Amino acid sequence: MPALGTPTLDQLRVFLTVVQTGSFSAAARFLNRRQSVISYTIANLEEQLGGLVLFDRQKRRPVLTEAGTAILTEARKLAAGADDLRARASGLLQGLEAEVGLAVDVMLPTDRLVRVLSAFRQAFPTVGLRLYTESLGSVARLVLDRTCVIGASGPRLFCAENLVTKPLGSVLMMPVAAPSHPLARCAGAIPREELQQHIQLVLTDRSELTKGQDFAVLSPQTWRLADLGAKHALLLEGLGWGNMPAHHVESDIAAGRLVALTVEDLPDHTYSFSTIHLADTPPGPAAHWLLDRLGREMNGLEAMPANIFVMPAETLRSPELDRRPVTAAVDPDPRLRRRLSSVRPRLRPPAASAKSRPVP
Repeated sequence: MPALGTPTLDQLRVFLTVVQTGSFSAAARFLNRRQSVISYTIANLEEQLGGLVLFDRQKRRPVLTEAGTAILTEARKLAAGADDLRARASGLLQGLEAEVGLAVDVMLPTDRLVRVLSAFRQAFPTVGLRLYTESLGSVARLVLDRTCVIGASGPRLFCAENLVTKPLGSVLMMPVAAPSHPLARCAGAIPREELQQHIQLVLTDRSELTKGQDFAVLSPQTWRLADLGAKHALLLEGLGWGNMPAHHVESDIAAGRLVALTVEDLPDHTYSFSTIHLADTPPGPAAHWLLDRLGREMNGLEAMPANIFVMPAETLRSPELDRRPVTAAVDPDPRLRRRLSSVRPRLRPPAASAKSRPVP
């Protein structure tokens, strides 16, 4: 077996340029080198690869051989990897993070988060992302123990002096049950005493930050779950009633899979969010951009302008926020119709009404 050498990055780039331009002479003009240098470089590359012939030189223009076609794929991977390495090094020299750890509350509208992360990927292609989805105090716990540098947390239900917070808006919460559930068949507003006769599905905190505290629990009979998806599935099965973010159950209500409950003396409830980070660990450029973009997306503001770390501004503009009215399922109660009229999702600015209170 012929001895194999180690091709240089320059040899691979010359090889790729010949393929791209279609001839040795065109590659020489493109790279501003003599044609003899291009031919010599390709010959050396072939020698480093154990004598493989990469081009058929018998024709007017060089044509890739079968071996050359196979090597082309690997050459492109290596060249792209080198470009990524240079871009990553350049970003680090400018103070750009290698990776951003982000913790978000499970109640945060997924479509908004996806739009933000899509723009983040375009703006910071060399920065890695580590995303965690948790509920209640578990989001703050990931920031406090430095697993994540930033977070989009739910209501502040505990004291942590070293956390820097900024309001991030809120979403509407509503009590729901399956059509087969007894509460769904109640006419008119449901007395609180009636709610207490049925199992309430409650989202619980995985962390110790809110241990021993209950929030918006109206029934002594509870099933506690740490996963919003599991709670949603149990609601659809009619195994209890519970509060859910309106944007999460909008389609279920419209399709008749769930029924929005109207409860006596229970005003609209919101679940508020805030951005968080440690006071002694301020966000770097990418993390700061991410928090700013998330806040603007949640509150319907214009996107943050491009800076030295981001791609051209046109890649950062937010798509139009979908504010189309929602057509709810049959609802004889006008109060409930008003509550549903602005759900998709119903996001409120940070200055929420003083009467609003969070409901997990």
